[in-house]
Amino acid sequence: PPPPDVPPLASTAKPATMRERMAAHRANPVCASCHRVMDPIGLSLENFDATGAWRTRDGGRPIDARDTLADGTTVAGVADLREALLRDPDVFVGTLTEKLMTYALGRGLDYRDMPAVRAVVRDAAASGYRASALIAGIVKSAPFLMPPPEGSRVPPQRARADIDRINQAR
Repeated sequence: PPPPDVPPLASTAKPATMRERMAAHRANPVCASCHRVMDPIGLSLENFDATGAWRTRDGGRPIDARDTLADGTTVAGVADLREALLRDPDVFVGTLTEKLMTYALGRGLDYRDMPAVRAVVRDAAASGYRASALIAGIVKSAPFLMPPPEGSRVPPQRARADIDRINQAR
C-alpha cells in the first residue's frame, strides 16, 4: 500500500488498463520513486489475472507487457522477466531470502542479520537455489534460532535504511 501521506489518484470516467493506471502513478512525483522500480516488473506479468489465469486483454484492450526494468533491461513479458532475474541469481535469491527471513522472524531485518542472509544464499547456490534449501537455511540460521534479547530490536525505518545501504554496496 502507498504511504499514508500519499493522496489517492483522481478517478477517471472511463475504465483504464493497468498500464494506464500505473502511468498515472509514474507521472506523480510523490509516487514515481517507487513505481519506476515496481511497475516494469508488474507490467511484465500483466498477462496473468488476479487468479493466475492467462489473459491477452485488459478491459477489452490488448495487454502490453513490455517495459524497461530499473537497470535498463527491456522486457516483453514473463519469459523476458525470468531471463533478466536469472542473469544474477545471487541478487534475486538474496532479496527473496531477505523477504522470507523477515516473514519467518516476524520482524524487519537489520545489518546484524545480513551475514545469515548471505550464508543462506551461499549454501542454497550449491543446490541450484532450491526453495527447500532456502527454507532449511533460514530455519537453521542464528537469527531464527536465537531471537535477539528484549529491547534490542532496531526500529524498522533504521533497519530498512541499513539494508538498503548494504544492497547498494553489492
